[in-house]
Amino acid sequence: MNSADPVSGYQTHEQPPGPGRPARSEGTARRVALVSCTIADVAAGLLGLWIVLYLLDANQANPFVEFVHGMADWLSGWAQDIFTMDTEGLRVVLNYGLPAVIYLLIGHGIAARLNRV
Repeated sequence: MNSADPVSGYQTHEQPPGPGRPARSEGTARRVALVSCTIADVAAGLLGLWIVLYLLDANQANPFVEFVHGMADWLSGWAQDIFTMDTEGLRVVLNYGLPAVIYLLIGHGIAARLNRV
């Protein structure tokens, strides 16, 4: 359907919703899917970065390391102490790695679902 936008005067080429065509545009669904993936990737990246910094014994007084640790604690607060290992390094890997994997699965799952629409 071609119609003139009353504000800009330009022609719009919107297709009406119908069978197999959702009411919202595919472009919007793809943008939301991209945002979902990006948020999941950033969250998992921060958690993974904290695991690496911890295992490499980074200076925890450094402002960058403090920031990454604070964000990782916030992102994984719901999963803290799920695993209580005697080995501190393994405990950190599991307690921060599990939320990272879950964020990736959920974020990319949402994106895949939106891209199918």
